[in-house]
Amino acid sequence: QWAMDFMSDKIAGGRKFRTFNVIDVFTREILAIKVSTSIPGSIVTQVLERIGERQGLPDLFRCDNGPEFTGMILDQWCYDHGVQLSFINKGKPTENCYIESFNGKFRDECLDMNWFVSLDQAERAIEQWRKEYNEIRPHSSLGGHSPLEFIQLFKEGRRTAEPLNVGG
Repeated sequence: QWAMDFMSDKIAGGRKFRTFNVIDVFTREILAIKVSTSIPGSIVTQVLERIGERQGLPDLFRCDNGPEFTGMILDQWCYDHGVQLSFINKGKPTENCYIESFNGKFRDECLDMNWFVSLDQAERAIEQWRKEYNEIRPHSSLGGHSPLEFIQLFKEGRRTAEPLNVGG
């Protein structure tokens, strides 16, 4: 299962941008953070297509009832790829708790900690933060492992609290 959501912020000149965030609920890996001034359903499906080509698709996407998620473009794409869309109840963000928890961390640790002077700079900084989140940052929900370490442990069939030497 993957969880998806949108967030917004501004660059220094006041221009708004959005992020489309996708998280793997099991591994807590942030699969993508797409940064753009506009992210319609067609861009959502392009992002999901790229992730799917890299690692396959889940059985289910959990998301809210935003227009990018409820439109025909994503609905058709999910149908064509055999992925179920599971919408949370309106006004119940806790039904998508993994992405909401991530959004809080992303806001506190990345968006609020940076003063973006351009969209390109925002993209670079956000991607760097995403990589650190996935590769370095320990997660209590993963036994103190980063998502990358947890994925390695899972693939190896290991169930240990020992940290792995992943980065060299």
